[in-house]
Amino acid sequence: MSDYDALYDVKDGNLILRGMVNPGLPGDTMPFVTGGIFTKNKKGFHRGKIEISARFGDARGAWPAFWLLPFDNTPWPYGGELDIMERLNGEAIAHQNVHSYYIDRLRLREPKTSATAPIRNGEYNTYGIELHPDSVVFSVNGNRTFHYPRIETDRDGQYPFDRPFYLLLDMQLGGSWVGEVNPDDLPVEMYIDWVRFYEWK
Repeated sequence: MSDYDALYDVKDGNLILRGMVNPGLPGDTMPFVTGGIFTKNKKGFHRGKIEISARFGDARGAWPAFWLLPFDNTPWPYGGELDIMERLNGEAIAHQNVHSYYIDRLRLREPKTSATAPIRNGEYNTYGIELHPDSVVFSVNGNRTFHYPRIETDRDGQYPFDRPFYLLLDMQLGGSWVGEVNPDDLPVEMYIDWVRFYEWK
């Protein structure tokens, strides 16, 4: 993520995050620059529900993402990672995933660790996650997609998710999963209408 002003805008009540070809920023050798925001060291989310309403532009190599990392900065993957939404290129699906030591180091894939869900391309969709002491529940447009539960196991790191997390919203470009970026498709934009957090009583 870059702090370059052109990557950020507010219009019609939306926060706009952009990805673009690097215009020649001093000291930045990356071919592309991206906008993103996060609540690290500012706001943690714990035992509640987060929902985000957003729509995305299409570009080859575009990788918008909404995700959570441990507020106490426990190193990855020991503190866990929760991917509320990842979209690759111009797909009409959202990817949702959980990561932990149990999943990414021990390579244990039960219980289920990911799901995909259809989205309406070019329109606003709502992406949700519920953070419970004993499970994490994902949704898209109000429809539950999957849940990851705490289970009884003698293996370490199975459920590091009952703790505060900070939120990241970013317009990523390129990577081994999404593939190469087509500069002719840039700039690409993500419109975020709102972000809501409902804390459990």
